[in-house]
Amino acid sequence: MQRPRAINKADAARSVPTSPSGSRLDKVKTENSEKSEQYEYSEYLSASRFHLSDFRFPFTLMNIYHKILFGWMGYREEVTEPFPKKYIIALAPHTSNMDFIIGMLYCHAKGFTCNFLMKKEWFFWPLGILMRKLGGIPVYRNKKQGMTDIAAQKAAEMDTFRLCITPEGTRKPTTEWKRGFYYIALKANLPILLYGLDYERKLVKCTRTFLPTGNVEKDMAEIKTYFKEFTGRHPEKFKI
Repeated sequence: MQRPRAINKADAARSVPTSPSGSRLDKVKTENSEKSEQYEYSEYLSASRFHLSDFRFPFTLMNIYHKILFGWMGYREEVTEPFPKKYIIALAPHTSNMDFIIGMLYCHAKGFTCNFLMKKEWFFWPLGILMRKLGGIPVYRNKKQGMTDIAAQKAAEMDTFRLCITPEGTRKPTTEWKRGFYYIALKANLPILLYGLDYERKLVKCTRTFLPTGNVEKDMAEIKTYFKEFTGRHPEKFKI
């Protein structure tokens, strides 16, 4: 009787069926998943997240917010720049969650609404409902969202567009400011209103409207220079 031929390890490895495109298939699946998530997020943003009605606050309500901010809290404003129909507000320094509260009080005291970007972790239930009502748009930092392109497209399509962004993108100390606000303004040809929040002087100030030129490094340096005079709630966290 003929003995079966011994199979060495190399032959055994070759005899095991493998998928030549296994790793490639996994890569394609990952890419498709990312594209699907990006599409869903784009649809979510395009649904009307950047739409705010021209709601006018009742004078009595405005007066209450005005008394809270400019009366009880002792703040004052130095604002020389008018609001056009479409604009972006760059707000700095951003070193505390209190910045958001003061920003909301200011908007309500002045009687206007404005969209704002905030990391998705703040949009948990039930707080997320309130955030969206106030104009909040969640940012998924771990996804390739194309946020600037979507926002610029929406700005071009809409009759009015109002978006507030903190250029630092974090309350932690950083000199690497996010440039999303700049690119949205550049692509959609929007003015950037530079709003400074000073806790030491209890001051809300905007004396500069900036128009992007396309020279990113020069423009960002100029924008940062404008904010040098302001003191955040935690000054050690504000870096230029």
